Amino acid sequence: MNCGAFSISLAVKDILVSKSFYEALGFESLGGDVSEKWCILKNGDAVSGLFEGMFEKNILTFNPGWNQSAQEVNPFTDVRTLQAHLISKGIPLTSKVEENTSGPGYFTLTDPDGNDILFDQHR
Repeated sequence: MNCGAFSISLAVKDILVSKSFYEALGFESLGGDVSEKWCILKNGDAVSGLFEGMFEKNILTFNPGWNQSAQEVNPFTDVRTLQAHLISKGIPLTSKVEENTSGPGYFTLTDPDGNDILFDQHR
């Protein structure tokens, strides 16, 4: 099962302070809009999204259809197929993508230790 590109989405208190901190660690901008209080940073294969005021906790994020440089990959496993696989394994989901659709969609779950996980397909 290929989950897609992996990143961590960090709930930050101050987007500018956090962005400067991660840039000092060698991260470079990959996308986003700081004026909207979010940005995506990359260092090697490590990708981190910084989000001010958008959610309460940090989130492990998988993006089906993307690689670690936010470029499209083909073929890829659709988010609905990933969802069906996890359901078949008895994994409870906290939100689901509509099954009879195509294109962008997402679902969420929580691991046994309370970490939120987002599968977010953008295409």
